[in-house]
Amino acid sequence: MAGLAGMLPAPLSERWFAWRDGLLASPRFHRWAAAFPLTRPVARHQARDLFDLCAGFVYSQVLLSCVRLRLFETLRAGPLTPDELAPRLGLSPDATTRLLAAAAALRLVQSRQGNRFGLGMLGAALTSQPGIAAMVEHHALLYGDLADPVALLRGDAGETRIGRYWPYARRGGREVPPDQTAAYSELMSISQSLIADEVLDAFQPAPYRCLMDVGGGEGAFLAAAARRAPKLRLHLFDLPAVAARASATLAAQGFGKRTTVTGGNFHCDPLPQGADLISLIRVLHDHDDAEALALLRAVRRALPAGGTLLLAEPMAETRGAEPSAAYFGFYLLAMGSGRPRSLQEITGLLKAAGFVRVKALATRTPLLVRMLSARI
Repeated sequence: MAGLAGMLPAPLSERWFAWRDGLLASPRFHRWAAAFPLTRPVARHQARDLFDLCAGFVYSQVLLSCVRLRLFETLRAGPLTPDELAPRLGLSPDATTRLLAAAAALRLVQSRQGNRFGLGMLGAALTSQPGIAAMVEHHALLYGDLADPVALLRGDAGETRIGRYWPYARRGGREVPPDQTAAYSELMSISQSLIADEVLDAFQPAPYRCLMDVGGGEGAFLAAAARRAPKLRLHLFDLPAVAARASATLAAQGFGKRTTVTGGNFHCDPLPQGADLISLIRVLHDHDDAEALALLRAVRRALPAGGTLLLAEPMAETRGAEPSAAYFGFYLLAMGSGRPRSLQEITGLLKAAGFVRVKALATRTPLLVRMLSARI
């Protein structure tokens, strides 16, 4: 049978792909496509895509330079000339002009009348979310780990910068010392703040009695949920050192009387019971399949009959956000744990954990986060 299968014609789709790939690999075809009026726009678009792939690291470094020099904050007050900006940025006029030209090409700033520069569309949008600047700064660690991506893929890179930054990923069930939690807890809080409204616009927690956020960091999502649902009881579960920070943060925001904080490790400790709504906000993709399934089973055990799990994170195979899988795939590889999963893969894990009513919830910005609710 194997020999017979080898004699069968290839499926039509495979023959199409073979013909297409051969055509696109031909320099002669590219010259023709770039000259022919009907195919010229497609050829130019493909050339731009390939250039962006080659130049992407430079783009990210231009953005990092703007963030570190606080260019967007400076221009928020109004347009300035390169000579006016140079002393504020600590650069020479020539270097300032070079940075502005690069930033303008990326729509981060925009040329205005009188040789002045103001915020561009992307730069203005970035100032509305200060947490994005923190993520841009954080990516300097990832760029270092990706200096030799093949070594990273082969497992020859040794200890990574991102792995050291997120110590829980490499320590598994072992406790993380308090002095190693501050930096990542703060960044986690910032990243949760960026998506909390997105999640809560798609899912209303008010009908529930108690929300427990597992892996909730310093409580940014819980605080946002508390403001949406004034009668909702709050419960946070995270590593003891992180939980202590969350307790202080939530108390300072006036939610102390509504909040229970439990320190523990969901790799080895049972989750507290009593909540009828449990959330996992950008938690599952940090863990490999076995650990992810174990966590979902622990959540199911902690929920009462009729209870709900709310799961929110970026997902692979999201239409319009396909490149996010490349980003999260390599980020999590550098971190040492987890992978991006599609909605179908997560649904499969939920059903394997014992959830039977799984529902996808639409979000406004799927690139940032997609959501599922699941009930027993």
